[in-house]
Amino acid sequence: MLCCIGDLVEDVVVWPSAEPARGTDTASRVFRRRGGSAATVAVYAATTDIPSRFVGQVGEDRLGTMLVAELETAGVDVRVTRGGTTGSIIVIVDQTGERTMLPDRGAAMELLSLPHGSLTGVTWLHVPAYSLVVEPLGTTSRRAIEQIQSHGGSVSIDASSVGPLAEFGVERFLRLMEEVRPNVFFCNQDEGQLLGVGGTTPLKGAELTVVKAGASPVTIIDSNGGATEVPVPPVTVVSDTTGAGDAFAAGFATATMNGASPQVAADAGNQMAATVLQRPGAGS
Repeated sequence: MLCCIGDLVEDVVVWPSAEPARGTDTASRVFRRRGGSAATVAVYAATTDIPSRFVGQVGEDRLGTMLVAELETAGVDVRVTRGGTTGSIIVIVDQTGERTMLPDRGAAMELLSLPHGSLTGVTWLHVPAYSLVVEPLGTTSRRAIEQIQSHGGSVSIDASSVGPLAEFGVERFLRLMEEVRPNVFFCNQDEGQLLGVGGTTPLKGAELTVVKAGASPVTIIDSNGGATEVPVPPVTVVSDTTGAGDAFAAGFATATMNGASPQVAADAGNQMAATVLQRPGAGS
C-alpha cells in the first residue's frame, strides 16, 4: 500500500481572462476543487492497482466532511483527525497554465499524531515537503518516515514549492534530507536550482533524484551522479499545471512498487501527469 501524509484542502481555482488588473475587475472562471498535494497523490495512486491511503487532519466543518467523502469515493482509504478549520488555497492560473498559489492550509498543518492504524500495511510512504516544513505536522511526518523505514519500507519526498523551502531554510532542508535519506526525491527545475540539484548532481542522501522540467525530458540521477533523461510526450494544450507534479509522483511510485525500472516509472509518471493538464485544478 502507498500512503500519503499531509494536506487535504479546498482549491479555489481562478482562470482570469487576462492579466489581473489592480484595483478593478478582471472577468474570470472560478472552480472549486478538492486539493492538497498529499491528497492528490493518493487519489491518482488509487486509479492504479496499488491500494492508496491518505493520512492527515481536516477541520470539524462541513468542508472537511465533503473533502473526506470525495477521497473515499475516489477509492482512497482515509485516516484523518478532525479539528480546527479545513484549509483553502487560492490558485490563480495564467494564460500559459502556470499557477500561483495563495495558501491557508489551516487544519492540515496541525496533525499532532498519527490516527490509529495509519501505517498498517504500508510499504511506501509519500511525503510532500509541505508536510515537513511546518509544525506540528513536520514532527508527525518525520515519525511516520522513521516507522516505515524501520520496517524496510520505501519513502518518497517531493520538494513541493520554492517558497516554503526558502522560508524553512535551504541548508536546514538539505540537512533534513541527509537524515531522512529518501528512496526517491522529486523536484522541478526551479526547486532543484534552489537546492543545488540537477544535471548530474543528486540530492545528497537520496537513492534517486527525479527532476521534472515541464515539456523537457525528466532527469533521473542516481546517488553516484549517473543521469538518464526520459522524454516527455507532447501535450497539445496546457490549460492548468495544478496537480501535474503530484500525478507524476503517483505514477512513478506505483509503477516502481510494481517492479518497474526508474525509466519506465518516469514514463508512467509522465502519462499520469498529462491527464491533468487540460482541466482546472488538481481534482480528478
